Parts: sequence; C-alpha cells; structure tokens
Amino acid sequence: MVSNNNPSPRMTGVGTAVPPTTYTQQEILDEFDITDPRVRSVFLNSAIDRRGLSLPPVDANGERRMETQGELLRKHTANGLAMGREAVEACLRDANATLADVRYLCCVTSTGFLTPGFSALLIKELGIDRHCSRLDVVGMGCNAGLNGLTAVAGWAAAHPGELAIMVCVEACSAAYVFDGTMRSSVVNSLFGDGAAAIAVLAADAAPSAGPALLRFSSRIIPEAVGAMRYDWDDDHGKFSFYLDPEVPYVVGANAEISLDRLLRGTGVQRSDISHWIVHSGGKKVIDSVRVNLGLTRHDLRHTTRVLRDHGNVSSGSFLFSYERLRAEACTQPDDLGVFMTMGPGSTIEMALVGW
Repeated sequence: MVSNNNPSPRMTGVGTAVPPTTYTQQEILDEFDITDPRVRSVFLNSAIDRRGLSLPPVDANGERRMETQGELLRKHTANGLAMGREAVEACLRDANATLADVRYLCCVTSTGFLTPGFSALLIKELGIDRHCSRLDVVGMGCNAGLNGLTAVAGWAAAHPGELAIMVCVEACSAAYVFDGTMRSSVVNSLFGDGAAAIAVLAADAAPSAGPALLRFSSRIIPEAVGAMRYDWDDDHGKFSFYLDPEVPYVVGANAEISLDRLLRGTGVQRSDISHWIVHSGGKKVIDSVRVNLGLTRHDLRHTTRVLRDHGNVSSGSFLFSYERLRAEACTQPDDLGVFMTMGPGSTIEMALVGW
C-alpha cells in the first residue's frame, strides 16, 4: 500500500462560488432567439439543467449585443475576483482557518489573461499577508485544477504546518463567441461560471476528515494537441474555444492507461477505489470515462450532478464534485479515491487520495 513516514498533505477544507445570475438551457435559447433545430438540440440534450452565467449587456433594441475582447477581459477580472473571494472565504471557514493563516496561494484560470494575475489581485482584495508565496496557473484548461494541486501539495509537504490554498477561477462567460455556428454553439451549451477553492496542510495534527494527497500522475496525448484549444478568431476579433467532436473518445481511450500509471507500484487495485471524482467535461466525456474504466453511474453521481446544476466550470469542476462527496459524509477511514481531470493538450491528470 501507499505509505510515507512524513505527514502527507491533506485537503482540510473546500469552498465553491457561482455568479448570482443563472439560466436554464431553454432560457439561454430564448435570450438569443435561437431557432436552429441543430443548435437547440445541442443545448437541450446536454444533461445540463442550469448554469451560472453573466450574459452580454442589452442594447437599445432590447437585444444582447456582442462584447469586445476588452469588455470580456474586464468581465473575467471583475467576476473572477468576486467568485474567487467568495470561494476562498468559504474554503477557510470549512477548514476552520482564517486569512491570516494563508502562506501560499495558487490561482488557476483559463478564461482570461491578467498581469498581475489573480494571485496578486486576491492577496490585495482579501488582505492576505504580503509575504504570502503565490503561483498563477494560466491557460492549461479544464485539467489545470490537478496541475495546480500538484504544486500546492508539493509546497505544503515542504512547509509542514503552513496552510496552502488553491482557487480555480473560471468566468467562462468571458470566453464566449455568439455567432450561430455549431463550433461556438457546442461550447456555449456547455460551460458555466464558477470558482472553487481547496485548503491543503501537511501536519501530524491535520484533521482526519480531510483525505491525504498520496500521489499524482499525468498523461499527455500529443497527437490530439489541437482537439481542445482556445485561440484567436480573426473574424470576431476575440479569442474562442474549440472542442473536437472526437474528444470524448480520445479521453476514454486513454483513461485506463492513465489510471494504471497512477496505481503502478502502490499495491492498490482498481477494485480498492471507493470514490471517484471526475471532471464534469460533458455528457459524452463522462459516459466515455465510465465505460472505459468500468464504473457505475453511482460512482460518477457527483460528477453528473455538478454538470446538471452548473455545467462545465472548467478547472474547478472536480472540486465542486468533491464538495458534494464531503457533504454526503459517506467516506470511511482507509477509503481510497481517485480524482481525474482532462483538458487541452490533450491531457489527463489524476490524483490518488486516502482517508
């Protein structure tokens, strides 16, 4: 089994936040007067009921107008800061900690580019100690939450007793292009705004309720490097996101290899895993992972319910699911779990956790 003489980094608290405005898929179709049956089918068969979004402002005719890239960046900044602050504060309450305890802050985002990044802005906004170490993980996409958590766990292990926070801030409304094409419609039907924070501490006295981060693994699929990408759209003068229709099958085909890599040398078998937290990447992605790993719908209940209630909130999705697992209070001492995220590259990230 997995063992370590030093205290393992533990997840001692979690918190999430969404914007104040939410919409059903039907409401979004109505807001933009979308009548194309193909586009409507994409929205209404997405397994998503409602998402938090900040829609474009209304013009003099009462119609939603196109936002400039500058307006979208300002939306990313303002909405991201508001959600990030709320998620961090909720996380600290859950961890029974305060802002004064924070020694390391990692901010993850892919819905805009800022210099200085969210880490500096949140330290100023929240009044965190100005000597706090920090990291910004920008542009890695939906998988980036586990990339960031790898760095946070490493820092926590090297600084026993000192609290580290990671917050994933995704204002996906700031990354939308409304042009009526199937390319943009698939993206627009899927993503929602949200932020999620996790507290990590390595200490002998760490609360036993928080699982230990035992090990991480990564797998990149270079031949699918263009399958998920966020690039410049010359026609609209702004960035836009692209999802290849083959993404679910690429991810599914590589899921088992990634899991084998994670468990190699640990003595842990797939049947030993009691809890599965998988990124809510979309209905087809979830189904592909479930089939290829031999999981049940119950195994992925949190993943599918987060997709239903929030859509794909990118890098923070898995923490929304983990928060629901925590609330269910179904874990037992010595239980093992797997976290899995996937995104551009194409990449699959995994973590083995233990209670």
